Amino acid sequence: MAVPLLDIKTQNAALREELESAFRRVLDSGRFILGPEVEELENEIAVMCGVKHAIGVSSGTDAILLALMALDIGPGDEVLCPTFTFFATAGCVARTGATPVFVDVDPVSFNIDLEDAAEKVTEHTKAIIPVHLFGQVADMDGVMALAEKHGLQVIEDGAQSLGARYRGRPAGSIGHFGTFSFFPSKNLGGFGDAGMLVCNDDRLGEKAHILRTHGSKPKYYHKYIGGNFRLDPVQAALLRVKVPHYGKYTENRQENADYYSENLLELPQVEMTAEDDSNAQGPARILLPRIGPDRMHIWNQYTIRVLDVDGAATSGETARDRLKAFLADKGIGAEIYYPVCMHQQECFKTRYPDNAWTSIRMDSRYPNGVADRLAAECLSIPIYPELTREQKDEVIAAIAEFLATG
Repeated sequence: MAVPLLDIKTQNAALREELESAFRRVLDSGRFILGPEVEELENEIAVMCGVKHAIGVSSGTDAILLALMALDIGPGDEVLCPTFTFFATAGCVARTGATPVFVDVDPVSFNIDLEDAAEKVTEHTKAIIPVHLFGQVADMDGVMALAEKHGLQVIEDGAQSLGARYRGRPAGSIGHFGTFSFFPSKNLGGFGDAGMLVCNDDRLGEKAHILRTHGSKPKYYHKYIGGNFRLDPVQAALLRVKVPHYGKYTENRQENADYYSENLLELPQVEMTAEDDSNAQGPARILLPRIGPDRMHIWNQYTIRVLDVDGAATSGETARDRLKAFLADKGIGAEIYYPVCMHQQECFKTRYPDNAWTSIRMDSRYPNGVADRLAAECLSIPIYPELTREQKDEVIAAIAEFLATG
């Protein structure tokens, strides 16, 4: 593609010699399970996140699962999580035997709707998982207030938001646990699956460390039933090559986002999403993402909302779908995150038939809830750090042409 959605090769090629040296270092060490490479990466991520404990794990998904296990979440428990997110968030809850309770999202930030979350707290609710979607932290003051009121544990799903900030505090440092992913497409992308669990509580940090390796301490003496969630030292060594460059990667993404917003706003029928989402119905056809107050966005995705002319998504092909196809014909990558909400997923509808989806946002704009509307409108365009000005202009020109041709 002339403008791919993501260009991993370019970033890695610039670091080729350092990456090869890091691989040889692990190869020569003979330490292929945990060891100093993992410990050094844990220290570096702990500093980045402003936390006392960082535990390297096998994936971002396993980070969530490990956090739930450390908090003793299990059968009979309910965990609040947004329905507009990647499957791992709710999937990990289900794997513990607990019930994911799906919460609607805010149409401006795409993050969990705390008013809806409060409506869905029951005597069985034990935890809440705010997802810092697309690189922007959720309203963590609101999350923590709700958690304190009801005695809930908080797991921040920061898979897309390593380094993002909320009122000066790093993502992952505010709740009881924070989880991160180093999947290759993430802002700090590895070379396979890898993740990190962070926290500030000494007891929880120690328990997570033990659970990471089959719940044993010392070896062969098992205090808990844990799992094999260890981070591979090869992944750790390669990620450590990228850590010193991460600030620049973030800066480039932020500059790209600013460029998109400034230039797309010059097009007719394109508006910045209003703070109260009041422009969700015409005359705009495209709404741009808004940064919330006191947030530092890291732009894992630059996600626009493509509205249908009548202001409501239909069951057939949406304007978003047409724009995605139009961009593909121009050689421009774009992706839909996420076309099916969690409450619509077959596995959950079958497993939890009594966990009916309800939303408090039953108004003329969102008769089926905000999340279902976003699933039909959201489209993410290229935002990776190595994106050139010419490539950004190509994306903008293609969107302009789409709007001009109807």
